[in-house]
Amino acid sequence: MERVDLMPPPADDDSAHGADPATGALADAYAAVPLLNCLLREVARPVRREGGHRVYRLPGGDRLLRVRGTRRPAEPEVEIAGAWHRLGHTELVKLVAEELRRHTGLSNHELPAEMLDSRDTVAALLAARARATPPGDLYLRSEQSLLTGHTHHPAPKARGGGPAADWLPYAPEAYARFPMALLGLREDTVVEEGDTSALDTLGTAPPGYRLLPAHPWQLDLAGRELAAAFADGRLIRLGTTTFDTWPTAAIRTLYAPGHDLFLKFSLDVRITNDIRRLWHHDLLALRRTDAAVCDAFAAFDGPPAWLGDRGYRTAGFAFEALAVLVRDGFGDRLLPGATPLLAAGLVEGFDGSPLDRAADPGAWWAAYLARVVPPALAAFAEHGVVIEAHLQNTLVAVDVDGLPVQALYRDAEGVKLLPEVSRQAGWERLVYCLVVNHLMEIAGALAEGHPGFDPWPAARRELARHDLPEIPALLSSPTLPAKTNLLLRWTGADGADARYRPLPNPLREGT
Repeated sequence: MERVDLMPPPADDDSAHGADPATGALADAYAAVPLLNCLLREVARPVRREGGHRVYRLPGGDRLLRVRGTRRPAEPEVEIAGAWHRLGHTELVKLVAEELRRHTGLSNHELPAEMLDSRDTVAALLAARARATPPGDLYLRSEQSLLTGHTHHPAPKARGGGPAADWLPYAPEAYARFPMALLGLREDTVVEEGDTSALDTLGTAPPGYRLLPAHPWQLDLAGRELAAAFADGRLIRLGTTTFDTWPTAAIRTLYAPGHDLFLKFSLDVRITNDIRRLWHHDLLALRRTDAAVCDAFAAFDGPPAWLGDRGYRTAGFAFEALAVLVRDGFGDRLLPGATPLLAAGLVEGFDGSPLDRAADPGAWWAAYLARVVPPALAAFAEHGVVIEAHLQNTLVAVDVDGLPVQALYRDAEGVKLLPEVSRQAGWERLVYCLVVNHLMEIAGALAEGHPGFDPWPAARRELARHDLPEIPALLSSPTLPAKTNLLLRWTGADGADARYRPLPNPLREGT
């Protein structure tokens, strides 16, 4: 796979807003990548190659679009009167909206605004990064590296359209760190389940109250909803923690290294496909789901680990708005001497990434596959557990030489259990998360750094080792299921919905 650097297209004019034009141009380039990936995967059809460009037909209006590169498509151009016209980001958003209206017969005014918001967010993050210092800790650096984010989403960095001043202090991509807010929750209003004892170590609540940490942005967003509770004493403000926490790639999940603890909060903001709120039904199902995954991982022979969601605490009068989920830290789950890294960070790239020093890509890739594939397949085959093994839910621990030695998975909220979902639906979801969203992206990043390296024979061998009835069909199928995030958002489907379109299967021999 050829290496394609992000080259700025003609920038939309940011000068009126006081923004650096160079930053605006780079923001255009970053924002175009995932949007083009969606358009080319879900709507466009390949026509031909022209030198370093690939030409696609857009069926909505039968127009031709060409881009440079594959994994990171860049320099979009549309054919007009026999000549190619370069598209800036605003023009690209307009083109996508026109094509989707014609392709689906539906209108959508929200998604184009989110696409523009996502681009403006990237511009704000670039400006903030120029004044900030990345974390010294390699794990935290990997979590806070996702400037592009989801590689196949039309608006991966949208932050709800609010001004940057509202969210930038809490943005992982800007290397943020900050103390949590501490609240006192009147004891007779507390609702909790599971082990929440770690919350009581974060500060001190007065008699008659329990300690409830809160994400500062969460409190800003839920201000009106909570005003009456502050007024009548059901809630009191207790200041902040005496230590900083780091937002992870998930934005609403914070890591407290001194306590080795992850805390997940509600944020009433749409990020990618969902409003990021801890929903009532998900919290009620949490203990059963997490227990099923813990049982599956306890049965494994070897080092894979699950970072369990051990419990939650909230207020009965604001169940979702004030919920905080307690997630295991690394503790004794991490192999001694190993460094955990976010898999999505490996795709995005960060200073110190082991991909940059993998002298033998074959050995590195074989070790990676041997760590991440077996636990996901065994959980499905032997325990009926479908973990959401995508890039942001997978941590890969490496040794001092950068070689993968362990996989750690997280987030019970996205887990599905058989037979609550059918085996066929569970398998499709697992293939999408593990192979399409995860392995294809890591393979692409590795091949980009090592031209001529073919990652797929090793992937076929690793998958073929596992005795699942679905494996032969997976390895011989001409296609894999690819989630259609652009069409899902355009048609207003539920954020948790999953609809797929066929994607050429690189696991099939001869592809």
